[in-house]
Amino acid sequence: MKNDVLVIGAGGAGLVAALNAHNAGAKVKIITKEYPTRSQTCMAQGGINAVLPHVTNDSVEEHIKNTLKSAHGLGEEEMIKLLCEEAPKAVEWLDGIGVPFSRTQDGYIAQRRLGGASESRACYAQDYTGLKILHTLYDQVLASGIEILNERYMLNILKEMNSVTGISVLNIRSGEVEIYNAPSVILATGGYSKIYGSHTTNSKSTTGDGLAAALRVGANLLHMEFIQFHPTALKKSAILISESARGEGGYLLNSRGERFTDELAPRDEVARAIHEQIVNGEDVFLDIRHLGEEFINEELPQERKLAKLYENIDPVSELIPIKPVAHYTMGGVEVDKNSQTNIDGLFAVGECANQKVHGANRLGGNSLLELVVFGKSAGLHAAEFTKNFDKSLDVNKYKETEEKLLQIVREHKNEIDFYQFREKIAELFYTKVGIVRNKADLQSAYEEIQEIKSQLPLMGASDKSKVYNTNLVEFLEFVNMLDVCELVLRSAILREVSCGAHFRVD
Repeated sequence: MKNDVLVIGAGGAGLVAALNAHNAGAKVKIITKEYPTRSQTCMAQGGINAVLPHVTNDSVEEHIKNTLKSAHGLGEEEMIKLLCEEAPKAVEWLDGIGVPFSRTQDGYIAQRRLGGASESRACYAQDYTGLKILHTLYDQVLASGIEILNERYMLNILKEMNSVTGISVLNIRSGEVEIYNAPSVILATGGYSKIYGSHTTNSKSTTGDGLAAALRVGANLLHMEFIQFHPTALKKSAILISESARGEGGYLLNSRGERFTDELAPRDEVARAIHEQIVNGEDVFLDIRHLGEEFINEELPQERKLAKLYENIDPVSELIPIKPVAHYTMGGVEVDKNSQTNIDGLFAVGECANQKVHGANRLGGNSLLELVVFGKSAGLHAAEFTKNFDKSLDVNKYKETEEKLLQIVREHKNEIDFYQFREKIAELFYTKVGIVRNKADLQSAYEEIQEIKSQLPLMGASDKSKVYNTNLVEFLEFVNMLDVCELVLRSAILREVSCGAHFRVD
């Protein structure tokens, strides 16, 4: 099946890239293992950073300065400058296509301050910003006629010499292997926080599939040790309580009712402060009671709903019990200023990519901005790349090869239940590769991952059926997660100094 551009993933980054490639004249197909509206983008609740033209007390230079500081010296100034300079146009574009931003009394897009920012810079739509951006983008893609293939699990990226030629996928519905040919492939597959299991705000789909596939074809991965822990997730469920709650004036309190940190410090600092309280035997709470019911219902309706649903408390009159959990992965596939990897025709964007703008700790409000700014770049450059290349492949040959590889996996012995190991890895990473780290724990975790990998031939899918075999898909995800875990640990062991989200107590 011949296309100009294949976009793998249908979250915000993938949809922006697809729209821009389509508008540049490319024939575009989106392939995703779930459905667009289930994307992790919907969990970006707080806002999207931009210095808007009418704002006089802020500047693009301040946005750049805040982002550089948050990155702890590992961000590339040229890329950060590009991100921040393009931000006003990105928000203007979103506003123009119908994103329902909250408004001030004067009719301007409303903005709030998020952690690490010197000013109120995050443009928001109540506390549903990512969700409303995602749905608006999805509407635009549907209106454009871009084809979306849901429930396709990417098996491998295909290449000849150093050039991408397409991808192989497992059609989850039918169980068949499918081959898609294209001279340009854009990875928009999201991050890898699900290695932390239930200790993450992320959905079950963030298993690092795109990164593992990129690694197998020789793409470079960068800064895999940097994993941001969001300070405020609900204590029982790890459901995210948006930074918007602190941005609007919420307090962090310990069991004694004391405020113990600057609520709007960068996320790595706030997460460590909460972690220290918990280690010392304190419970930690988010307090928004003083904001009042009317304000909460207008500006933070989702946070009230989530607290009621998952903790059975009403934040209008009660404290919200919280804890830090894995939220965003700064590591990813290394790309250049055009969002292209070291593989010709292979692009990456969003959380699976490393655009060198987040460094060791992402600034709140920059993730939605990144997917719009660099999603546009990836789409345009992928479309331009296709004009110079026509990489056809022998679909039947590739299909036969990929079917044989998948059959080997299907025939794996099922003597060991991989689900037990998946849960074990989640606990292992939360305790030994978490907010604070030391060499002994990291080395111990690395050895455990190696031991689990050595037993892979004894693991497999117990379900041998072909149609809708989610057990098989979850095993394939598990294999990818092991590769990602190994890379995270190798990177964390090698970085012997504390830096942002990678905090070494030794």
